[in-house]
Amino acid sequence: MSSGSAWSRRGFLSARGLGASTGGLVAALVPQVPKRSRSAGKDFQHWCISRRAMGCEFTVMLPPDQPSPMASAEAALDEIGDLEDLLSVYRGDSAVSRLNQQAAESPVRINYRLYELLKRAAELTRQTEGAFDVATGAMVKAWGFLRGPKRVPSETEWREAFARSGMRHVVFDDQTISVRYTVPGLEINLGSIGKGYGIDQAIKRMMTDFGTECVLIQGGRSSVRAVGSPAGDGRGWLLGIQDPLAPDRQLGAVYLKDRALATSSTVNQFFEAEGRRYGHLINPQTGRPADGLASATVLAPDAATADALSTALFVMGLDKAAAFCQNHPEIAALLVPNRNGDDGQDTLPRVVTFNLPPEDVRLTPGNDSPGS
Repeated sequence: MSSGSAWSRRGFLSARGLGASTGGLVAALVPQVPKRSRSAGKDFQHWCISRRAMGCEFTVMLPPDQPSPMASAEAALDEIGDLEDLLSVYRGDSAVSRLNQQAAESPVRINYRLYELLKRAAELTRQTEGAFDVATGAMVKAWGFLRGPKRVPSETEWREAFARSGMRHVVFDDQTISVRYTVPGLEINLGSIGKGYGIDQAIKRMMTDFGTECVLIQGGRSSVRAVGSPAGDGRGWLLGIQDPLAPDRQLGAVYLKDRALATSSTVNQFFEAEGRRYGHLINPQTGRPADGLASATVLAPDAATADALSTALFVMGLDKAAAFCQNHPEIAALLVPNRNGDDGQDTLPRVVTFNLPPEDVRLTPGNDSPGS
């Protein structure tokens, strides 16, 4: 269990309170208020239980009619805390840290859930043609995005880190549930998929052990998965998406039901050097920060996939992301291309959507209409 599991913020939040409780690129959560609550003159309230893990705050939101709301939410957060012991590179004794320390010398047998996640990550690397790759810890370190200081690496540092990166250097053995690295110095960092996987496992526990049928779990400011519809109208949970270029504005909102949503952006993690801006999302194919998009929001069947693909589409840029969505109709996306900033316009950035039906998305006036 994580060290943060000893405390939680719990209680009831009204629809207005829910809207104020979240921030970042996944902005206000706005559950629809059922008519019967309005007519009764009562606020539509939710249980809200939070706890810190994996370097961010996880929040579980439940309508009041769900079974054992407190117990199920605490169990979900316990699940996420336990997974932190497996997945965090910030803990020297975590399972993934031990793997990074030993796998270049000999195969390392690992926990089955970590093995399962690594195999899933490898498959996503294949599907995205390398735009998503968790075996890039050496490059993340070279740019100073793990523990700092943030910097542009020298050409020699960059070449050495690039040579020590990539899932092509990771070998799996399904018989022994073991992993080995074929190059020394390779490091796996699960920051681009770990939160989503934790949310998936937490919801699985709630549904299996408590019969939960309606819940939303948010991890930090980027990852959400929703089950059911809190308003009883079948549309799901309504989530606002923040404008990455104007934090006080929203791009729009999407309905989320039995799906997950994740957003990737460099708006909060970057540095500037010699007049150029460098974001923390590294393109595994070039070993350099990606900069084609301002943000990428992805809707997918599960949170781990949404997490990974939001990173992948951000790295791909608009054209390749569009082609990916065309070939994967089960994946929806809302993309904000970078603006050149030389036109003098003070308007909302252009928004491009893929595979989002008009009834599931509300774009703020001033943005483009949803794409096909």
